[in-house]
Amino acid sequence: MTLVEQLYWGGAALIALWLVVFGLALVATRNGVVTPGPATQEFGDDPEPPAVVSLLGNRWRGVEHAAAATLLDLAARGLVELRQPGDDPARSTVHVTEAGQAAPVLLAHEQRVLERVTARAANGGAPIGAIAFRDDKRAASWNTALRQEIVAEARLRGLSRFRFARSLGSALLIGAFVPGSLFAVAAVMGGHGVRAAAAVGVAPGVALVFLLAKSLRERATPKGLERAGHWEGLRSWLTAHEDFAQLPPASVAVWDRYLSYGTALGVTSLTSRLLGFDSGDRRRVWSSYGGTWRPVRIRYPRLRPGFGGSTPRLLQLAAAAAVVAGGLFAFAVLRQPDWVVAVDEGSMRRPGVVVSAGWVGVALLALAVAGKFSRWALFVAFLAMMPGNFASGGHGWFRDTAVHDGPVPVEWAAVTAFGALAAYFVALACLERREPDTVTGEVLRMESRKGRRAARFLALDEGNADVTTAWALPAASQGIATGAQVRLRVSRGTRTVLSAELVRAARPEGDRSAKGVRQDVS
Repeated sequence: MTLVEQLYWGGAALIALWLVVFGLALVATRNGVVTPGPATQEFGDDPEPPAVVSLLGNRWRGVEHAAAATLLDLAARGLVELRQPGDDPARSTVHVTEAGQAAPVLLAHEQRVLERVTARAANGGAPIGAIAFRDDKRAASWNTALRQEIVAEARLRGLSRFRFARSLGSALLIGAFVPGSLFAVAAVMGGHGVRAAAAVGVAPGVALVFLLAKSLRERATPKGLERAGHWEGLRSWLTAHEDFAQLPPASVAVWDRYLSYGTALGVTSLTSRLLGFDSGDRRRVWSSYGGTWRPVRIRYPRLRPGFGGSTPRLLQLAAAAAVVAGGLFAFAVLRQPDWVVAVDEGSMRRPGVVVSAGWVGVALLALAVAGKFSRWALFVAFLAMMPGNFASGGHGWFRDTAVHDGPVPVEWAAVTAFGALAAYFVALACLERREPDTVTGEVLRMESRKGRRAARFLALDEGNADVTTAWALPAASQGIATGAQVRLRVSRGTRTVLSAELVRAARPEGDRSAKGVRQDVS
């Protein structure tokens, strides 16, 4: 065995050894078994906050419902107030009390939740649905920071710890790149280039570090297991109350902190669903633009032809549709029966070949005109040729089409449809020449679309309707954020935003990421 081969085998052996050590470390650092305590209604002498109980109740894997549980706990302590004006719990409102406005000393995660509620209910209260974020990135960053603060509190109380000791984690991290170094040396000695050596040297380390990173979770302490067992007893006591799961958020006035702990432990399904601190419903957003809170339904015209298109693009699409209409009509009129005469079995000259080839060829030409031609288009075209290629004999659907005088009904339908589509695009292009309209309102949501160059959806609340249709915001536009008030110059035909002027920057929403940020529209 040569030295190069020895290096490769040595690297492979080190990878196997690393995986064995890693597996043993995972087994050795598993969470212990939580022994549920007896059913109890007692919190204990020094009860953990509901958010920390959420971490314990989820076996240290997550903090689901922690934000909702914290809000209910703040309500039970008199810092916020939840009101239900009617029979529908979804219409409940949240209000910050004088005690909450006095800026009391709170834990970090409690302060974060209170700031979010205060930002949304600053003007006399807000619907509980308005607590949800309008932006996915803000929601993700806010909830990530909330989890970090909850984990820090759990560690401070001695209930949670790092899964791996620092020395073990460092050893696994360093050891992950040792096999790759042997592979890199072997590649160089074997006459391979530097790039190849770097690739085989880095790839194993990246894969092993990925496995290591996926396992870096929290781990219970003996005290944490004991307290988790106590809260399992409270879960059992709350579960025994049949109506507890469907209690509305406003019932915190009666159930006090039990409702917050029940939400943290996943016993209450209704409050957990209504008190969302995520990105919210993308089709139904609460807005206070115009003076009063109201739900605004958003329509996204994903299948609308010409949405967000410029005049040149509309004319290009019109030309592509015209190619399909004119090409199919010309092919059907010129088609002759002797083009597709069936010959011996095995011949490529079968009745369906020319028919399907004509249709597919017209489609490919239209894709080229539309600027959508690609290798995938060729692959789909190849598959589309298969039915015609396997059609044989002197009768059948393809044969009847070949001998038909002029376009068949399906061709007439396609010619009519694409002809109308071409006229539609030309009409839109003409409408684009009109003077743009001006609309003013508050940005409710911004949604991305597939493709880097595709226009984004911008949902604007103009304050005069409960339903709005999203506009097409060019992908290159910068400086527009959800919650900002803007003045847009738009083309209503394609619903395209031509220019945007900032009227008022987005106000901080309690996510600690918008403070001090100046919004500019380019």
